[in-house]
Amino acid sequence: MLFLASPLTQHLLLPPATTLHRDFTFNNRKTLTPRRLITPCPKMSLNNNNNPNPNPTLLNSLTNLLWGKSLPPGLLVTTVRTAWNSTWHLMMSQLAPSDPSGSYSRPASKFRLSGPSTATSTNLHLYLGLPCPWAHRTLIVRALKGLEDAVPVSISSPGPDGSWEFKRANGPGSGMVRPGLDNANGCKTLKEVYGVSKTGYDGRSTVPMLWDNDSKDVVCNESYDIIEFFNSGLNGLACNPDLDLSPPHLKEKIQQWYQLIYPNVNNGVYRCGFAQSQEAYDRAVNELFSTLDKLEDHFASSRYLCGDTLTLVDVCLFTTLIRFDLVYNVLFKCTKKKIYEYANLHAYTRDIYQIPKVAATCNFTEIMDGYYKILFPLNPGSIRPLIPSSSEHETLLRPHGRESISSAIPLLVK
Repeated sequence: MLFLASPLTQHLLLPPATTLHRDFTFNNRKTLTPRRLITPCPKMSLNNNNNPNPNPTLLNSLTNLLWGKSLPPGLLVTTVRTAWNSTWHLMMSQLAPSDPSGSYSRPASKFRLSGPSTATSTNLHLYLGLPCPWAHRTLIVRALKGLEDAVPVSISSPGPDGSWEFKRANGPGSGMVRPGLDNANGCKTLKEVYGVSKTGYDGRSTVPMLWDNDSKDVVCNESYDIIEFFNSGLNGLACNPDLDLSPPHLKEKIQQWYQLIYPNVNNGVYRCGFAQSQEAYDRAVNELFSTLDKLEDHFASSRYLCGDTLTLVDVCLFTTLIRFDLVYNVLFKCTKKKIYEYANLHAYTRDIYQIPKVAATCNFTEIMDGYYKILFPLNPGSIRPLIPSSSEHETLLRPHGRESISSAIPLLVK
């Protein structure tokens, strides 16, 4: 992320070698960065909390002198448009690398697990960022399996320059996850954590990231690998070991669904938001809503994607759906319909949201701030809109009625 992303990065003015999340990444080339292009004055605030113009009266007087009360002259408008478009493409090329057609091309994760039981240590630590849907997957599976004590977490937040940083939370806790300090290495930023690994990695600093406290090294930063590992690789430490979110008889079906949902929905919203050509956007948005239409039809007769059983692919779909009306519908131009307008999809989202422990992982303030206030190329004003009524906690707690199409025993989470 954001972002991001990330999806989300992220939500974004970043110096070289910093990131927001897997979607929000800038490269390490020592070239002219967007920070230098956009913030020549050190007094200018990234989040626009301060007036970027220290003397608005002088500016107003100057513009009135130049062209009175009419609109700016066409030559000025054309010049500014051309300069902004060039700057935007430069920032987007680093924020979200694209192929020659202008379609977003997500970079591959660097650290992978070869199987769900391949981590050699159980002295692990999880690094997260709450805006990121990929990190959110791991937080949900960790909660459902009861691994909170076995796998402690450190939750970062996007700093003023967009990079993941750790800072002490303000005010009393409310039972919802929120950013804090680095509880494993005492670092100030996630980039520092990657840097102290024994491999000395200085590439993309993304979340989620699973850390080995014994070897002082990165175990994995691919979200799907981590949730598979949490599901079956730590049952000896889990408080809910009998919950299997990837049972053997459903593995093939889970992968079939994931092969549809990942490119068209999970990554599909980013392909819409990060598209750098009209053709790329049109292709991505049509594939996104075509898939959502299929899912809406499927959920008319199936409680979850694989029938009566909640699986890992449901978790993956949920973390995108819960952000859709909040962020993607507006900021990423996924405007054809809101999830709220899909009766079955919204009920399905409420069904998962109401599973014990899931709602506490959904910090909507952090999610919205991580996109709207940090993704500068998509939201230059950094203004965060009001939360839509469809995403309010009270709305998500409305009865979903999904039990009527399920023959399974309700999911029990200790």
